[in-house]
Amino acid sequence: MSSNTSNFSWLLQMAWRDSRKNRSRLVLFISSIILGIAALVAIYSLGDNLRENIDSQAATLIGADLAIYSGKKIEGKALDLVDSLGKVRSEERSFASMVYFLKNGGNRLAQVKALSGDFPYYGKLETIPVTAEQTFRSRKEALVDQTLMLQYRAQVGDSIKIGEVTFAIAGILEKAPGATGIMSSVAPTVYIPMRFLDQTGLMQKGSRVGYRYYFKYPAKTDIEALVKTLEPKFEKYDLDYNTVQEQKEDTGQSFRDLTRFLALVGFVALLLGCIGVASAVHIYVREKLNSIAILRCLGVKATDAFLIYLIQIAGIGLIGSILGTALGAAIQQFLPLVIKDLLPFELTTTLSLPALGQGLAIGVLISILFALPPLVSIRKVSPLNVLRSSSDASHPERDPLSWGLYALIVLFIFGFSFLQMQTWVQALVFTVSILASFLVLFGIASLLMWLVRKFFPTSWSYLWRQGLANLYRPNNQTTILIVSVGLGTSLVCTLFFVQTILLTRVKMSSSGNQPNIVLFDIQSNQKDGVLAIAKAQQVPVNQSVPIVNMRLEEMNGKTAADFEGDTTAEQSRRIFGREYRVTFRDSVTSSEKITKGKWLGKYDKTSPLIPISIEQGFAERSRIEIGDTMVFNVQGTLMSTKIASFREVNWGEVRTNFLVVFPTGVLEDAPQFHAMLTHVPNPETSARFQQALVRQYPNISIIDLALILRVLDDIFNKIGFVIRFMAGFSILTGLIVLIASVMISKYQRIQESVLLRTLGASRKQIFVITSLEYFFLGSLAAFTGILIAVIGSWSLAKFNFESEFNPELGPIVLIFLFVSLLTVIIGLLNSRGILSRPPLEVLRQDV
Repeated sequence: MSSNTSNFSWLLQMAWRDSRKNRSRLVLFISSIILGIAALVAIYSLGDNLRENIDSQAATLIGADLAIYSGKKIEGKALDLVDSLGKVRSEERSFASMVYFLKNGGNRLAQVKALSGDFPYYGKLETIPVTAEQTFRSRKEALVDQTLMLQYRAQVGDSIKIGEVTFAIAGILEKAPGATGIMSSVAPTVYIPMRFLDQTGLMQKGSRVGYRYYFKYPAKTDIEALVKTLEPKFEKYDLDYNTVQEQKEDTGQSFRDLTRFLALVGFVALLLGCIGVASAVHIYVREKLNSIAILRCLGVKATDAFLIYLIQIAGIGLIGSILGTALGAAIQQFLPLVIKDLLPFELTTTLSLPALGQGLAIGVLISILFALPPLVSIRKVSPLNVLRSSSDASHPERDPLSWGLYALIVLFIFGFSFLQMQTWVQALVFTVSILASFLVLFGIASLLMWLVRKFFPTSWSYLWRQGLANLYRPNNQTTILIVSVGLGTSLVCTLFFVQTILLTRVKMSSSGNQPNIVLFDIQSNQKDGVLAIAKAQQVPVNQSVPIVNMRLEEMNGKTAADFEGDTTAEQSRRIFGREYRVTFRDSVTSSEKITKGKWLGKYDKTSPLIPISIEQGFAERSRIEIGDTMVFNVQGTLMSTKIASFREVNWGEVRTNFLVVFPTGVLEDAPQFHAMLTHVPNPETSARFQQALVRQYPNISIIDLALILRVLDDIFNKIGFVIRFMAGFSILTGLIVLIASVMISKYQRIQESVLLRTLGASRKQIFVITSLEYFFLGSLAAFTGILIAVIGSWSLAKFNFESEFNPELGPIVLIFLFVSLLTVIIGLLNSRGILSRPPLEVLRQDV
């Protein structure tokens, strides 16, 4: 026992003594993983804080103990059920409507919520001034989302018009239960008192309204048990519900998915750093071969020599993990600012001890794991290496154990991803994708080096040839730099390209004379007036579409009641609960394609069944087949139909697309409203046209595609910022690996540079050779990363988004130049000592 203790003590002393001259270089080895550890610790801490905050604030996310939802008016027995649920309740009706600002004539589509009762019961409507949350309920006043207030420069006390009613702005709405910053950008909310709703005149035929009831119960009420007993009745009357517990689970799952995704992004940064560790240790071991051989000559066992350097790496790994954990704890304090627009609650942060422990453990484990493959080669170093030439000694025999270590590394990646994703299939896909990415980058790096060697430009000047030859010289850094910097570059470029693809796809929909304004909820008696306004404003109407609301009564002879409790039924009873908005026409549009059956655009009145066309995706989800029969209820009139065709619909086009389309000759006399598509040439015309419409027909809702583009851009920027923030760890890690690799390679090329100086090369010549080498390295790394990003983005555009991919050349060139020049600058700064001092002084100090 004492001999083992003394032997371990001797190993520690040897590891300490040997590291004295090389500690700065050992710190470089492990600095590559500091940012990766920091990212994981920050994300793990964020996940723990999110869980704690969701548990404590779940009630404020829903604002009540129980919420009942329906997309249709709750009446009859359904209303009796709602009335029986409790006396402390509030009612809300929400719908999309134009909000007109009287002071400056601005108007925008908003989510209007008419409220009665004291909702929210938990939390509050956060307003400026604070008293507005209560005062607006009893007056003809409104709470207006701060997004709208800022956009139209409105102030408290100004007036807005919703439908036929003018409301004074009681306050600025900063936060409502469950609302996020992104939701405010997409659909800014305006609250009004329920008692003024009917006066607005907006509850008309065809209006799509959401009906909600909020209930508060005594503190000891078992809400989950109550809901469980009521579930059959909720299902019977097509009522959706939500409780605090369900809201907690749903919100928790959403943010678990977010933190797992961000953890995987951080893990990619850690893997990049680990590649830097493996490469640095590999070079370090090569330089230590003579020292190891001398130890072997002095009688040190191969295992003890291996343990000396393993202790060095483990010690530095622990220091790096501590630094990374401390940095992660600091970063975690700022993460709420990064994701605040995604959160429906105020996030308070505390240090998470489990996250700190995970960071330390992962840091030490992964630094040792990735350092082991080059370290195990120490066991094969022979004492005879002292007598061999340096070139022979610098390539020790590969240990078969290293292949087992590579397998262990792959297993570690799979295990980590499995802990994040919870399914082995997804973990396997992630692991294979990571390995494939690294292999592709490694293959490209190897191919580039082979091409440079194969097609070496012998006719170039000496300086260019020397700089280019350094890319494939022994102990070159080409592969490690292309893999690390290339992967980081490809991550950011891919994100930028995908955002551009999505925005371009929407912009293309509004290019040329494509519709860029959509009007809906136009009543039949308003159609001619709207056309007259469009003509007066010189706005062409591209399309006018009639829309008829109806409900499904029977499917293949069965009603909704027949589907209750029938688990063998192919169709879900849910298809009976929705309200269908249907149109009629005699031909398909440019955004549709018949995929099955035959299109019948005109109804033959001798046929007992009306032929209709169903959107293919809806048919597949509802398990509907060609030839099935459906009976619709149109304002009390039953219409028997047969499915004649399926349509594939491009929902991305700015057109009025429908799940169900009737032929002409059936619905012309049915109660209906209209939607129109127009094209306005510029923002000024759009503003005049919208103001004229809202003043004369306040019930008509207007969708402005230009506004949608701005909103989408804002959303992409907010979400993209979160992803770019985490991807930034990969970029910074790549840069650290770059710096570390360049600084480590300094010790390999000192002899080369000194030899050139001794043979008469001037400082300027060595400066040019070094600049060219690092420029080639940086440009190849940037080119490889950008190439992968372009290929991946093109694949996404073609196969996923079905859109054109035309990347902007400017940002690509800027990224390429930035990475290339940064590599050159780092390389030159690192080499300045070699250039500024005499050869003998450099050799005495560094060799």
